[in-house]
Amino acid sequence: MDPRLVQLAYLLSAVLFILGLKGLTRPRSAVRGNLLGACGLLVAVVVTLFQAGLDYRLIVGGLAVGAVIGAVFAIRVQMTEMPQMVALFNGFGGAASTLVAGANLVQTESFSTDMLVATALSGMIGAVTFSGSLIAWGKLKEFRKLDQIKIPAQQIVNGTLVLACIALTVAMANGDGSTMTVVTYWGISTLALILGVTLVVSIGGADMPVVIALLNSYSGLAAAATGFVLSNTVLIISGSLVGASGLILTRIMCVAMNRSLPNVLFGKMGATGSTLDADDVYADVKSTSADEVAMVLEVASRVVIVPGYGMAVAQAQHTVSDLRKLLVSKQIEVDFAIHPVAGRMPGHMNVLLAEADVPYEALREMDEINPTMEQADVTIVLGANDVVNPLARTDPDSPIAGMPIIDVDKSRTIIVIKRSLSPGFAGIPNPLFAADNALMLFADGRKAIQDIINALNES
Repeated sequence: MDPRLVQLAYLLSAVLFILGLKGLTRPRSAVRGNLLGACGLLVAVVVTLFQAGLDYRLIVGGLAVGAVIGAVFAIRVQMTEMPQMVALFNGFGGAASTLVAGANLVQTESFSTDMLVATALSGMIGAVTFSGSLIAWGKLKEFRKLDQIKIPAQQIVNGTLVLACIALTVAMANGDGSTMTVVTYWGISTLALILGVTLVVSIGGADMPVVIALLNSYSGLAAAATGFVLSNTVLIISGSLVGASGLILTRIMCVAMNRSLPNVLFGKMGATGSTLDADDVYADVKSTSADEVAMVLEVASRVVIVPGYGMAVAQAQHTVSDLRKLLVSKQIEVDFAIHPVAGRMPGHMNVLLAEADVPYEALREMDEINPTMEQADVTIVLGANDVVNPLARTDPDSPIAGMPIIDVDKSRTIIVIKRSLSPGFAGIPNPLFAADNALMLFADGRKAIQDIINALNES
């Protein structure tokens, strides 16, 4: 195939990738962005197949197996498990980079120094991504045994592993491409696998959204390094785009949680001072019923709904959409307040609500909705906890001190729908639940919303 056509096709792929990323920045254009990115990848794969002259029987077989696995996952995975799915995708991407770079090292007779360095980096970053993503997946699946793992002198262990990987990379760069060089590469990859575990295993569940974003960036960097190994332009570009966008997203997530990246990677979310006793905080909690909530909504002019992970667990997004339609039919203004880290991954709530046909214009970001919360007659908090906890503003010793929150406590009436008074990821009580203007509706999210709808229809 003409090399000029190959590079032109790769340029087209790169443009489609960039347009795809741009589309993914807005819920309204996300589907189109995803399609553009997929088209870019299709062009790159087809051109690479024609250029490299690969065995099509193996390629078609791999595509068939991958398509079946992907279809099974796509059909069976619940929206509540999408973060776990993303974690696995990140891990498999890192593993692919490690294996491809290793295979290329075995098959190639001679390497330049810069190519050996790129190979070592591909193996190291890819292996860290793979094992770290598996640990993140396990934490999101709430495997309690992972939280019980304690590594003595963890930072020293991590530092030693990093230095060992660097030393082996230097040794590999000075190698001659012999069998010893291949052994050194797999030694780097093995140490990096251990490093991925030690880096992620101590990070708390509250920080997993940040970790997922960072691991996504790692998978892109590993792919870019593999692109240098294979001298594949489109892989370098796409990997760099994923790496850069992942780092930007990680930064956004850290700001939304008022957490520095080093604090996430080397610390654990926990109180820095005295913590409140849950029994004292919840002494004045007032419970309510669906009928009472319906009466409150009947006289409201503006309602704000704050969704959280509890909505995803209850699969209540469609019922919430029905409630919104009913309230709008009664000439009541309805907005959704979306916190950047609501749920377990960036955009989790946006995807759920969009799936339920909630209009994009009804989804309001935190910075946009907060100045208007005092004008909210009723705010319904559905399964959210830490992102509406006023301790972030009032208690400097709280583990979430300084974290930007949705100012739910400023609305006139607050309806909190939860199964119980259990804490959020931060593990601390929420004084909002016992506020003078707050009522607790203890129930499954979907059932509670449906009961409210029924009560409104009967009124």
